[in-house]
Amino acid sequence: MSDHVVPHFHNDAGVPMIEIGSKEFMCVGANPPFDHPHVFLDLGNDNEIICPYCSTLYRHAADLGAGEARPPECVLKDKVA
Repeated sequence: MSDHVVPHFHNDAGVPMIEIGSKEFMCVGANPPFDHPHVFLDLGNDNEIICPYCSTLYRHAADLGAGEARPPECVLKDKVA
């Protein structure tokens, strides 16, 4: 299980919907330090879910790879020096 990385997404752009290629992911709201608690969301058999903190609608898009998003700037990237 340690090799399984859960993708993180944010909504700094304030878009009403983010399409994602993952069924399990974390929503952080906005980029740190303006993030909300990082909440794990699991789509299960559904194709849409709303974050209970920031109300962002996430929709699964089968044409996207795991960890990809549309718009692409909504993927949280690690800040490496």
